[in-house]
Amino acid sequence: MDIQTGQVVQAPSPMESLEKQLSCPICLEMFTKPVVILPCQHNLCRGCASDLYDSRNRYHYSGGTFRCPTCRFEVSLDRHGVYGLQRNLLVENIIDLYKTQQEKKGDGGGGGEGDNRALDPPLKDRDAKEPLCTEHPEERINIYCLTCQTPTCSMCKVFGQHMDCEVSPLHAVYQSQKAELRAAAEALGVANGPAAATAARMEESCTALRDNAERQRRRLGESFDLLYATLEERKGQLLERLAQEEAEKVATLRSLVDGYKGHLEAGGRLKDTLTQSAERSGAAEFLQGAKELIRQARETAKGPGLERPEPGFESLEHLAVDTEAAQLLLARMDFRTPRGGEDVREDVREEEEEEEEEEE
Repeated sequence: MDIQTGQVVQAPSPMESLEKQLSCPICLEMFTKPVVILPCQHNLCRGCASDLYDSRNRYHYSGGTFRCPTCRFEVSLDRHGVYGLQRNLLVENIIDLYKTQQEKKGDGGGGGEGDNRALDPPLKDRDAKEPLCTEHPEERINIYCLTCQTPTCSMCKVFGQHMDCEVSPLHAVYQSQKAELRAAAEALGVANGPAAATAARMEESCTALRDNAERQRRRLGESFDLLYATLEERKGQLLERLAQEEAEKVATLRSLVDGYKGHLEAGGRLKDTLTQSAERSGAAEFLQGAKELIRQARETAKGPGLERPEPGFESLEHLAVDTEAAQLLLARMDFRTPRGGEDVREDVREEEEEEEEEEE
């Protein structure tokens, strides 16, 4: 168990321990043949040893020195450089046996460690196209600094700014973080499920809201159209009553006018008769009809005896429409409340009665 994390740590398998022993301390990958052995008995890939030697001998003098990356032992080279170092054939043979064993496991079936062969770090390929280090332009970025959380090269670990850092093979970190990324993506997908469902419900709610709003718009238009139709119908009824009363009063006045005109015509004719009778010279002839004419003249002078219209007969103010209450009602028109329309109308009637009482 790891004391710091509290997690159970499994012991490495023999093959994993062997693979670790067969890893180069510079590139952190399995030794690439040829493998050279240093005087301190530590091993290096000849390519890594050459890179290490070239970094210390930029002008390519014959001979030279470099330090073992494992124990810091100073290695002196002759004029042959790293090619003068002895090859470690034992390590090379062990590597061949290890690779053969791994290939047999991979060909042996579809279970166990054979399925995980794709997860094993690949053998070092000197021709692989990998990015180069900015500090050492001739070096490939082949390791990962766990301390600084950044990819780097072997020279940065041996001589550069990552000398005191903890490093790991680049491919191992790549596989680990790739697995973490997949797990995070899966977790995000699972977490996004409820959010996607909620978003879908929200979209359905938006669609339902638009449909309901359109339905209410139609209902509102129909309600106001019905209100307009009711007003127009009532307006026609009131105009008809107004026209009827107007016609009745006009007929009455016309009848009275005709009566007075007839009286005036009769009075005019009687006046002409009286004038002609007064001009007659014979007394006897005059007296025969004078009394009757005088009586008719007095009767006619009294007037036609027709009824006169009452004062304000021509006024139609009693037919004026009081729309103030309707205007107040229309102004207060609103969407129905949870209490219902009847309660609202009752409240409006009570307010109107209170206003009428205050006016009185």
